[in-house]
Amino acid sequence: MAPIYIALADDEALFRKGMALLIEDFDGMEVLFEATNGKDLLNQLSEQSPLPDVIILDLKMPVLNGIETAKILGAEYPQIHVITLSTYFSKAFVTNMLEIGAAAYLAKNTAPEDVEKTIQTVVEKGFCYTDPVMEIIRENMTGKKQYRKPSFEIKLTNRENEVLQLICEQLTNTEIAGKLFISVRTVDGHRNNLLQKLNCRNTAGLVAYAIQQQLVKIDPSQFWN
Repeated sequence: MAPIYIALADDEALFRKGMALLIEDFDGMEVLFEATNGKDLLNQLSEQSPLPDVIILDLKMPVLNGIETAKILGAEYPQIHVITLSTYFSKAFVTNMLEIGAAAYLAKNTAPEDVEKTIQTVVEKGFCYTDPVMEIIRENMTGKKQYRKPSFEIKLTNRENEVLQLICEQLTNTEIAGKLFISVRTVDGHRNNLLQKLNCRNTAGLVAYAIQQQLVKIDPSQFWN
């Protein structure tokens, strides 16, 4: 199995170095480089080959913070999964990062084994929502704060609805293809159509939007427990 390549962006040197050492001990994971802020990260990415599969991104950084960096990453490197790792775990920050398309949001006091599990799940499924994140999504579903509403009516086909439901159930393209008796290429086509129709940048944003707008029926416990 190919290694999972990871980049770290955090202005706290001790924490960043500690995370790098921790990740290097995870099975099949390799830290490609470290960055001190968002601008440093983007500069290194422009010269990096291969690109990282995952970027672990702090929010509060000088020069270019994590939120603005995530927006640029979503536009220029949509294939890279962004995991937010921050001391800030408020509803506003989590909601904002999910809207941008973060694949996961973790607090800095997360247990090492949960960090490893999150990275693996994000690479395999495209997203990983822990119980605290799902609780924020559920609160948004019943509160005044909602994800953006489309300015026009979006019509999904029956097959697109089926694929969307299975994506949100964390099935891979291969698993969806087997369940629906279609090819993996066809599943990928439906996934891309859903991203375009729902104006989402990646799978993580697609799942967050679908759950928020109640386009799917999901048991929140399945995301982590």
